[in-house]
Amino acid sequence: MNQKNKNIFCAHQKKCGACQLQNLSYADQLIWKMATVIKLLRSYGRVSEIIGMDTPYYYRNKVQAAFGTTARGKMISGIYKSGTHTIVATDSCYLENQTADAIIVTIRKLAVSFGYSVYNEDTHTGFLRHVLVRTGDVTGQILVTLVTGTPVFPRKHDFIKALTARHPEITTVVQNINNSSTSMVLGERQTVLYGKGYIEDELCGCRFRISPKSFYQINHTQTEKLYGAAIDFADLQLGETVIDAYCGIGTIGLVAAKSGCRVIGAEINGEAVRDALVNKKINGAENAVFMKKDAGELMQELAAERAQIDVVFTDPPRSGCSREFLAALCKLQPGRVVYISCNPETQARDLRYLTAHGYKVRKIQPVDMFPHTRHIECVALLTRSK
Repeated sequence: MNQKNKNIFCAHQKKCGACQLQNLSYADQLIWKMATVIKLLRSYGRVSEIIGMDTPYYYRNKVQAAFGTTARGKMISGIYKSGTHTIVATDSCYLENQTADAIIVTIRKLAVSFGYSVYNEDTHTGFLRHVLVRTGDVTGQILVTLVTGTPVFPRKHDFIKALTARHPEITTVVQNINNSSTSMVLGERQTVLYGKGYIEDELCGCRFRISPKSFYQINHTQTEKLYGAAIDFADLQLGETVIDAYCGIGTIGLVAAKSGCRVIGAEINGEAVRDALVNKKINGAENAVFMKKDAGELMQELAAERAQIDVVFTDPPRSGCSREFLAALCKLQPGRVVYISCNPETQARDLRYLTAHGYKVRKIQPVDMFPHTRHIECVALLTRSK
């Protein structure tokens, strides 16, 4: 049976809530997502056929699990039920990298044998809180981050030895300490227990360093299609000046830099900027500059300087671009804007602003980055109206 039409039933679907569209075949999911984008964006132009995934399973290269106990005191691991802090005990998921799932199961079993306790969010006592596993799709490298409620790690060397003996594919292990009352998985402090503390992966012909706190797209296959569409839309020319707004660790900016243009990346997250600077060096991209700065502020400064900017890539969070950012963008007047969105609703809102201030939408390309969920990625090309 074609994978696009195959429908795998998950026993945890109703409890978990993460796969909102699993009741539909994959072909029907794509029809639903296409209709959603058309409804939101058709007033701006023709929407190209959504780019689906040939094998829409086991695509998440970032897998995390929370730890808890049952009423009888048995240790469990799994994911939070949507919108709650109730753990749905699972050993595997049809969306997650299978090796990562197996590593998490091993960690849980070892934690029991080593006598580790589970962190209690109410009393702020206990040890093991979360595990995060990241895998490099191309390199095969694996990063395991153990999130603990205390920096004291009893018999840590024995634990790491036992874990890596069972999973020699693990490249590095990091301990992250999080004893705060927060919904954030990772805390501020961390220490490397094994390996280098980071992994590397390749995307669109570039190599990237990925640390525990780095943002890196979780679906490698579809990200290459998404970024491929974005670069194609931008039609970059040698010597042009490009802004990579919300640049993160520099992924889209470094891919763009291969065209020989000058790239200026802006990102408010300092740790992401540090990763971007490392990735710049790894890829020998001397024509790229990354800075810790609010993207809107950078745009305003460049507009005040009457800087010549040819292309702006913007890939904002789900909330979309701020009004200040959009106003600065229109004042700067780049010839081409490539808007990558993980939320077509806020993208539609922002396109409304841009088209009212001198821009016209030329192309719209949705991409299914997260099969079996309601999430949709969409890239749009805008140019200055004549």
